[in-house]
Amino acid sequence: MLLFQDICIQIMTRYFIIVFFSLICFQATSQLCQGSLGDPLININFGAGNNPGPSIAAATGYPYVTSDCPDDGFYTVRNNTSNCFGNSWHNLTGDHTGNTNGYFMLVNASIQPTAFYIDTIRGLCGNSTYEFASWIMNVNLPTTCSGNPIQPNLTFSIEKTDATILQTYNSGNIPPAASPVWKQYGFFFITPAAGSDIVVRIINNAPGGCGNDLALDDITFRPCGPQLTPSIAGQTTTYADICEGSNTGFTFNCSVSAGYINPVFQWQQRFNNSAWADIAGANSTSFNKNFIPSNAIGIYDYRLSVAEAGNTGFPQCRISSQPLTVTIHANPVATAFNDGPVCIKSMLTLTATGGSQYTWTGPNGFTATGAVVNINNFQAAQAGTYFVQVSNAAGCSNMASTLVNIKPSPVAAVSFTDASICLTDSIQLSASGGGTYEWFPATALSANTIFDPKASPVNNIRYGVSVMNTAGCRDTAYININVFSKAIANAGPDRNVISGGSVILSGSIQGSYLSFTWSPPVNINNTGQLQPIVKPTGDAFYILTVLSNNGCGISIDSVFVKVIQDIYIPNSFTPNKDGINDQWNIPALDAYQNFEMFIFNRYGELVYKNSQINKGWDGMYKSSLLPTGTYVYIIKLNVSGQVLKGTVMILH
Repeated sequence: MLLFQDICIQIMTRYFIIVFFSLICFQATSQLCQGSLGDPLININFGAGNNPGPSIAAATGYPYVTSDCPDDGFYTVRNNTSNCFGNSWHNLTGDHTGNTNGYFMLVNASIQPTAFYIDTIRGLCGNSTYEFASWIMNVNLPTTCSGNPIQPNLTFSIEKTDATILQTYNSGNIPPAASPVWKQYGFFFITPAAGSDIVVRIINNAPGGCGNDLALDDITFRPCGPQLTPSIAGQTTTYADICEGSNTGFTFNCSVSAGYINPVFQWQQRFNNSAWADIAGANSTSFNKNFIPSNAIGIYDYRLSVAEAGNTGFPQCRISSQPLTVTIHANPVATAFNDGPVCIKSMLTLTATGGSQYTWTGPNGFTATGAVVNINNFQAAQAGTYFVQVSNAAGCSNMASTLVNIKPSPVAAVSFTDASICLTDSIQLSASGGGTYEWFPATALSANTIFDPKASPVNNIRYGVSVMNTAGCRDTAYININVFSKAIANAGPDRNVISGGSVILSGSIQGSYLSFTWSPPVNINNTGQLQPIVKPTGDAFYILTVLSNNGCGISIDSVFVKVIQDIYIPNSFTPNKDGINDQWNIPALDAYQNFEMFIFNRYGELVYKNSQINKGWDGMYKSSLLPTGTYVYIIKLNVSGQVLKGTVMILH
């Protein structure tokens, strides 16, 4: 520490550069450069390729091995590590930049502390400040060695070739991490006035054993000097974007902090990351650059390079600002097209390519945005030229256009637009105006692809016909059909009546009608009543005739009334499901609307009851067929007050 302070004092005394060394000598402990850096004079990255990497030309004091996992006191050069020492090391997949093929130096420390990297660096400028830096990783997992691995502790020493120490720096213990962590360690130093060669020595101070394993990558030496702060006049960033064909000028500025006694300035430029080149005559802290339409598309970088007078001819003595970048972006290659010619009333699609934003204009004040634009129900007045401004992500734009034409359109016509028919009737449809026809819906049509189908709908319906011409364009016309229902006569179910008695007929009419009547008009109380009372003297038919609305004709239905002279009651039946005499039926009961029937077994238990609705008995009781035997019935004819009693026998 005292040696470095002495050096700082001597240099400040000799060169009177008090302000500069207040920047770089404010601590005797190691620091990375606090000002601006030059391009790396030395960049030792160990190369790249397949495993194993080659041995290192610099002195190491450690033997080289080709395996993944070197033992204590050995090193290797690899682009990865895998499963070292029972997975007690990190599995590395590349160098510190993430390059999967990039090599790094992998060191397993020797038992005794010693230098493991010694190299002579040549060509540094005298009496100049340089930053030394390298990237280090502790490759041990925190769980290694029962959670207490030996931690690498490095000393970096910069020496003259005669072993005089110029500056040293100690990293302190480098702790393990749960995941691989590269960290940059470095400091700045001043080269001697006479002689530009120095020796870098990296010493591992910790003992070998369980732990103390590390990876080393990217050793760099870079000139260090005052702080250079570049800017572009009128810009809030250090970059600017312009478009191909622009005529734009920029003023590049760079503020330079104190530090050099007699600084010399030189602006440099490069194109598309090529080598930096000095710009003749650009020797102040400002530089004007005008971009003209003929400038090539690409990335233009500018930076200010600064050195002490007398050192400007040596790139290794210069420091440089961060680049100021102007990017000339290509204008988009704009295209526009459409899917026309289109038919009137169809959808037109406009399409543009070449950018990220699209602004359309067209006939009749049309505007839209987007790469794909759909125009529904396209009309003749919308035909013409459509223009689109295509812009890319850089804000550069270009124009394209597309001409939209239309096809001739047919005019669909029908022979009538409204009609009425009666249910079950048909009507002839007819259309004109095209070469092909398609009727929809196809419901109740004799055909749907001819110009004159017959329609027989059962409900009100709207038919459309699509007419297409030879250009493939369509037009549509419509016909409304009203369907009137024919009135349906229903004379009701047949009836039975006791001789001398009367019965009510159950007539009904479905649909709309004008009038109805019963015939013949004998033995009926009212022929103009749907439910008349009839009192026939013998079996008779009664006919209900209905006249429909809308001229849809008449409907006729009849009912048979049977006159029963007496009640016949069967005395047995055979419910064996052979289809013969399976039920006990008394048809004459149909004539007694309010009768009641009771059937009992020989124990007096009620096994069947029926009332009002006459239906046969199947011999079942509680879901089971009753056994062969005699059963007693009682039938009450409530209208007449008569009670019928007797027996019926179930036979199997």
